[in-house]
Amino acid sequence: MRYFSADLHIHTVLSPCGDLGMSPSKITALARKKKLDIIGITDHNSMLQYPVVKSLCEEAGIVAICGVEINTREEVHCLAYFDHPGNIADFQNYLEKHILRITNKPEKFGYQVVVDAEERITTEVDYLLTASLSRSIDEVSDEVHRLGGIVIPAHVDRPSFSIISQLGFIPAGFPADALEISPNTDENAFRSKYPELSKYSLVRNSDAHYPGHIGSSTTLFFLEKPSLKEIKLALSKTGNRHVIFPTL
Repeated sequence: MRYFSADLHIHTVLSPCGDLGMSPSKITALARKKKLDIIGITDHNSMLQYPVVKSLCEEAGIVAICGVEINTREEVHCLAYFDHPGNIADFQNYLEKHILRITNKPEKFGYQVVVDAEERITTEVDYLLTASLSRSIDEVSDEVHRLGGIVIPAHVDRPSFSIISQLGFIPAGFPADALEISPNTDENAFRSKYPELSKYSLVRNSDAHYPGHIGSSTTLFFLEKPSLKEIKLALSKTGNRHVIFPTL
C-alpha cells in the first residue's frame, strides 16, 4: 500500500463555467505534469465528457474517476462518483430527467460542449447544466448510494452553494461518505469550528475550471491500488486505508 495523489474535482469544457482550454487532452497532460495518480472529472450535472478523459488517462497511466457536481433542489453542490458503466449511464439518465430545463445562452453562461481526443466538438448541450435538479439532497444521495456511488458534499465551508450555507447545518445522520473543504481552508480550524462533524473524513481538491488550477490542491489517499472501491475504504478508514493532506 502507498499514498496516491488525487484531485477529485476537475471541470472540463462541458461545464459552462469551465475554460475552453479544459479539454480532455490538456487535462490529461497537466495531470501527468503535476504527477497526479487519480483525477475526478466532475462537470456540472453531466458525465458526458468522462469517457474521452478516461481513455486518454489510461494511456498516460492516470486513473480517471467518473464524477459529477450535482446542484440539488436546495442549490447545494454535491459531488458523486461511480465506477460501473451501467450505473454511470443510469445516473446520467437521472440527471437528464430531473434537471430544470433552462435554455443555455452561451454568450452569457458559457459554452457546453463535449469534445473528442483531438478537441473536435462532438456534442453541444443546449440546456443550462448549472441549473438545479428537482430532487433534494436526500433524494440525490439515496439514488447515488443505490447505484453504488460515493456522495461528498462540495466545498462545505463556502458561503454559497454549500450544504452548510443552504441548510445552515449538516443534518445529523446525513449519509455523506466524506466532506470536501475548499483549497484555502485549514483542516484543524474547520474541525474546531464544527466538532459535530468529526466523524467525517475530509478531502480537498482544486475545483479546477482553468488549466492552471489542476492539481493546485490535492488529497493523499493511502490505498492498495487507485480505484473508487479503495477510495471508499479510505474515506471510511477501513483496513488501514486513510486520507491526509500533503504538507505544504
